Amino acid sequence: MKTLRPESRLPQVGTTIFTVMSALAAEHGAVNLGQGFPDFGCDPKLLDAVDAAMRAGLNQYPPMAGLASLREAVAAKIEAMYGRRVDPGAEVTITAGATQAIFTALLAVVHPGDEVIVLDPCYDSYDPNIRLCGATPVHVPLRPGTFAPDFDRIAAAITSRTRAIVINTPHNPSGTVWKRTDMLRLAELLRETDVVVVSDEVYEHMVYEGDHQGVARYPELAARSIIVSSFGKTYHVTGWKIGYAVAPAALSAEFRKVHQFNVFTVNTPMQQGLASYMADPSRHLGLPDFYRAKRDRFRAALATTRLRALACDGTFFQCVDYSAVSDLPEADFCRWLTIEAGVAAIPLSAFYADGFEQGIARLCFAKKDETLDLAAERLARI
Repeated sequence: MKTLRPESRLPQVGTTIFTVMSALAAEHGAVNLGQGFPDFGCDPKLLDAVDAAMRAGLNQYPPMAGLASLREAVAAKIEAMYGRRVDPGAEVTITAGATQAIFTALLAVVHPGDEVIVLDPCYDSYDPNIRLCGATPVHVPLRPGTFAPDFDRIAAAITSRTRAIVINTPHNPSGTVWKRTDMLRLAELLRETDVVVVSDEVYEHMVYEGDHQGVARYPELAARSIIVSSFGKTYHVTGWKIGYAVAPAALSAEFRKVHQFNVFTVNTPMQQGLASYMADPSRHLGLPDFYRAKRDRFRAALATTRLRALACDGTFFQCVDYSAVSDLPEADFCRWLTIEAGVAAIPLSAFYADGFEQGIARLCFAKKDETLDLAAERLARI
């Protein structure tokens, strides 16, 4: 019998570091601070809202772009938080998570032969998404140490083939947050181009110093941007895989052309439940205080260890410099930490196309207090 060996669309892609480290954590009984998901439940009122929608018979297909009630809730949030009015009918699309939204955004605007700028270190889906579009990812490093955008290097990377740039603030994995001056500089840089901005803002409600500087605040950027966010990250339900994309009508129309053929739409009862739940804005407005307390608790505990906590102004990730503990490469150190210390982490080098080493590991503090305390107790022993 003939064995088929199809030519891979992604020959360089193997098992992700997140899967590897989670499996290693399970094997050795380690506290898993590697993958970015909470180990606590969501608000029971959200579950009640979804249950009520199911029991009310809202179990058939919703409109392709999403339930009107949820799109209206998203538009109301954007206006209240960022001062920008968007049309829920033409400019908001509900997606099967943020990763799908990012891929759909790229498929909608990027063509074979184009180039797309990504800023390293970056979320691991960006590069393969771009390659699946037949385009070339152009990796531009953020500034080492501060992880601030290097606009001189971004400017140098823009060519006649540049079709899009993917930005991410608050930033996974570093926990840094773009400032107003960064957004204004980006707007200036792109002003005479046709470059589309894909703005990954899934941690928009996890900013601990000042306000989230999303592209919706900046009309010049908003006019060329597809903004992506995540209900899963915001409401502690990452396994629900539900998010949204917001873009001007012309970009949204192209986005929806792809969306209707790769997922068509997103499950109805969760959309209805989220729409009801969002009627109380305190549920997302209170998130910074909730996670700031966890960040501060974890950072205080890290201060008793030999790990040096880097700045963390957003997300639920804390990066640490481990140079006082080990001179191992990052992946080897994270394996050692998981097996010998009983705490799983992710090497920062995994977020760089070239595997750039800085002696830094990423830890997730979206965990119960007792989980963080146990991890800190183990880290204090190394």
